[in-house]
Amino acid sequence: MNSFWDWFWLLIWTFVFVCYLMVLFQIIIDLFRDKDLSGWWKALWIIFLIIFPFLAALIYLIARGRGMAERRAGEMQQAQVATDQYIQSVAGRGNPAEQIASAKALLDSGTISQEEFDKLKQKALAS
Repeated sequence: MNSFWDWFWLLIWTFVFVCYLMVLFQIIIDLFRDKDLSGWWKALWIIFLIIFPFLAALIYLIARGRGMAERRAGEMQQAQVATDQYIQSVAGRGNPAEQIASAKALLDSGTISQEEFDKLKQKALAS
């Protein structure tokens, strides 16, 4: 029975340590993501995290936790906007006038025929 409890406590402490490492890496990532914090403050936080790791992580989360969440939310929002713009550009879903104008430019340059232009025009007007 003793070996079970040893294994159980090893499992618990491993979980706590992995959680701590995740928090520590999130703090370090946030430090370098923050554009308002000077290099000296970043270096001071890193030194403090090395010397007093648990205390520094706790103080950082209390003092800068809200800004940490706001920076993460802003980054996620920018990624979502970039993804949406990419999807729209790949899907070719501009307004119909832009689609017809680009098809007309292809027709004028001789890249497509009149029949292909008519199909593209009908497709643009249908969507």
